[in-house]
This record gives sequence, structure tokens and C-alpha cells, in this order.
Amino acid sequence: MSDLLGVAVLGAGHMGADHVRRLDRVVSGARVAAVADPDAERAKAAVAGIDGVVVHTDVEAVLDAPGVEAVLIASPGEAHEEALLAAFARGLPVLCEKPMVPDPAGALRVVEAEARLGRRLAQIGFMRRYDEEYRQLKSLLEGGRLGRPLMLHCVHRNVSSPPHFTSDMLVTSSVSHEIDAARWLLGQELTAVTVLRPRPSAGAPEGLLDPQLVLFETERGALVDVEIFVNCGFAYEVRCEAVCETGSARIGDARTMVVTAAGGARREVPQDYLVRFSDAYDREVQSWVDAARGGRVTGPDAWDGYAASAVADAGVRALETGSRTPVDLAPRPALYTTP
Repeated sequence: MSDLLGVAVLGAGHMGADHVRRLDRVVSGARVAAVADPDAERAKAAVAGIDGVVVHTDVEAVLDAPGVEAVLIASPGEAHEEALLAAFARGLPVLCEKPMVPDPAGALRVVEAEARLGRRLAQIGFMRRYDEEYRQLKSLLEGGRLGRPLMLHCVHRNVSSPPHFTSDMLVTSSVSHEIDAARWLLGQELTAVTVLRPRPSAGAPEGLLDPQLVLFETERGALVDVEIFVNCGFAYEVRCEAVCETGSARIGDARTMVVTAAGGARREVPQDYLVRFSDAYDREVQSWVDAARGGRVTGPDAWDGYAASAVADAGVRALETGSRTPVDLAPRPALYTTP
């Protein structure tokens, strides 16, 4: 391996371009070796000013480009399975943005392919595990000082949703973060989902069921509720409160800059996830680079990606039927640990 880990970035959209910037300017020990995107001009724009980067519209060609030693997948979720399997075939370590694969059948195929290799190659991009507040909450819960966790109350709000957003995507795209965070914080699998639908907000596009209240049950009797509101209109907000037997702990209370002037005060609020979780993304990618350079893979694994897709799929069925829906998980291969 070279002194700098040569990374191929797949996808040069909003997330991919930000990862290109991060690899080039923030993270140590890595360089952008290649970028693939169906839109060649968009790929070229993402790497403008970075020397020695191969740009291509074909994923396979980029993975085989000189100097590529690892892969960061930031393309749309529907393209992830093919890209992951191509990286596995070449023995390349991968950081794959969520969802690992949107449908659980495809996600399970990725799990089975990696299990056949007998070693981990994929880290899945659940960046909240790298957020300092989430890590503090995880440490507190693991320490047991507040007793057994009974409930998690979660809030996830976006200023607005993109034009293509559907009611299902509130669960599969947005709440997927809470699915993984809950599994990780509690160390438990989620076993059933119920989705309640209040009257849609006047700010929601026509036909979009926004907001929703999603309720998860866990294998050891805890409950997790998530308010998901993707057209709140005022801020990007993520909060989580753990209620335990002898106390509670809350994170996400927007410890941001307060500007006081002209007899008043104004608090800055994040407007998107790249602002709120910028430090978490930096730590996530740096951790992945450090591990890859050492021949290791750490962080959320392919089973975590599969479990999130399976739970989200149950959530979509719960949204459609209005009924409590059990989560159907395949047996966990020995390669993967508990949440």
C-alpha cells in the first residue's frame, strides 16, 4: 500500500462531492485516486483542482484504475449492491453510505457474499456512531449508571424534502439513521414496527405523509419512538432521549452559536445534515482510512446494513397497512457481532 490510501469515490452528488472534499482537505493518510459518476461533468466538477484523479462514468473501470486501494460508495442506494460486490471481488475495503442496499433481499446477498469471503471488507456509513454526543450517550448506557434503558424518544426533522421524496422514504431514508442508532445504543435488535400518521403538515408536498410517528419494539422489551418530519420548514434537528430505570439522558439540544446584538439574541440552527454531523463524518472517514491502511475494517458492518434495511422494510409495510408489523431477520452469520 502507498503512503496515502488511494480511494475511488463512487458518486459525485451532494454526499459524494462532500466526501471528495473531505478526503482531499480534512482526512489524513488518504488521497482521491478516482471518481465515478454517470454524469462525467459532475464528476469533473467534484475533483476540480485535485491533481491526478481518474474520472469515469463506469464503476468497474474506476475500481480497476491505477492507484485505487479502497472504495467509498456515495452513489444512489439502488447502485450499492453491484458496487459492493465488485469491490469484494477485488478485495478492496469499502465505506458504503447508507442505505447499504435499500431492499433486504439485496442487502442479505451482500451479507452472504462477504460471509463467504470469511473476512470483513465493508464498513457502512451510519455516521451517528461517530458523533460525540451519541458516543457519550452510548458510554453512559453501557456503564449502567441509570439502570436498564426502557425507552428512547427520538426527533428527526428536516427543513424540506427533495422533490423525489416519497412517504416510504421517510422510513427507508430518514428513519434508517434512528434504526441503526437505536440498535447500537441499546445493543438489541428491533423486532416490530408500528407507524402512526397524523394529518399531513400544510408544508408537505401533495400526497406526502409527513410527519409520521414510528414506534419500534426491541427484543428485550424496550420501546423506541421516532418523530420524523421532513418538511418542518425551520431547521435540521436531531435529538434523542434515553429513559432508564433510575434516570434519563438527552442529546441534540443544539449547542450552537448564539449571536447577541441590537437588544436581541439569535441562535444559529443547522439547516442540513452535512452541517449538524460534519464532525461525525470527519471522524467516520478518518477511522475508516486508518483501519484500511492497517489492513483492518471496523465500524458498522454489513449485518448492520442488512438489519436496517429489514427493519425499514417492515416499517414501510406498517405504514401501508396501519398495523403492527414484525421484523423478519435471517440468521446472523458468525462473521458478524451483535449490534
